[in-house]
Amino acid sequence: DDPARNALMDIVEQKYDKTSIIIAAQIPVKNWHETIGEGTIADAILDRMVHSSHRIELTGESMRKNKMKKTQINS
Repeated sequence: DDPARNALMDIVEQKYDKTSIIIAAQIPVKNWHETIGEGTIADAILDRMVHSSHRIELTGESMRKNKMKKTQINS
C-alpha cells in the first residue's frame, strides 16, 4: 500500500550511497517491481537498491524441511 511503499522509499533514499542495506526476501527479484506496485516509485526504489549491489540467490530445500525429514526418518 502507499504508506508502506513510501516508507520503503524513505529508508532506501536515506541509506543510498551512505551505508549498506541488506534485504532478505522470499519473493523472486523478477517479481519485486510488481510487488512494490506504483511503477514510478518501484523504479526509483529498485534503481537505488540494484546500483552497486551484490545478489545471493539461494536454491534447494529449506533447512527446516530437511530437519523435519531427518526427524521423520529417525522416528
